Amino acid sequence: MTDVLVLNAGYEPLHRVSVKHAITMLVREVAVVEEFVEGASFGPYPLPRVLRLVRYVTMRWLYRGGGRPAVTKDGIKRRDGACAYCGGPAQTVDHVVPRSRGGDSSWLNLVAACRPCNHRKADRTPLEAGMPLRLAPYVPPFDHGLVRRRRRARPVAA
Repeated sequence: MTDVLVLNAGYEPLHRVSVKHAITMLVREVAVVEEFVEGASFGPYPLPRVLRLVRYVTMRWLYRGGGRPAVTKDGIKRRDGACAYCGGPAQTVDHVVPRSRGGDSSWLNLVAACRPCNHRKADRTPLEAGMPLRLAPYVPPFDHGLVRRRRRARPVAA
């Protein structure tokens, strides 16, 4: 168990945090344990599985316009699970309508792709490349599990 689900005070899912961060939240008394791992503890605290914030928090940074989860390469790969062109392993992300032709980086214009398919399609539309999509891109709901905690940059050793 590496991640702990954090719920808002109104029981809406917010994000996931590490166990270390979850224990820090308990020590600071900004959250309470809603669900824990049976028989496991961390000092005086049960090992949490789900935390609930004591105060309601508005998390606008999770959304970019209109209640949609933020678009990330990792989120696109998780949404599709495999290459949208051949079904192979998803290694990269491809723009359905290329950026050079006005395509944006949105949930509806990005699909997961393997490197060979991404290079083969190049700067063309799927129709021009003769590579039909095996799945239609869609905007996932927030609770679909595609929005994860952001990784922090590690300090550079001097």
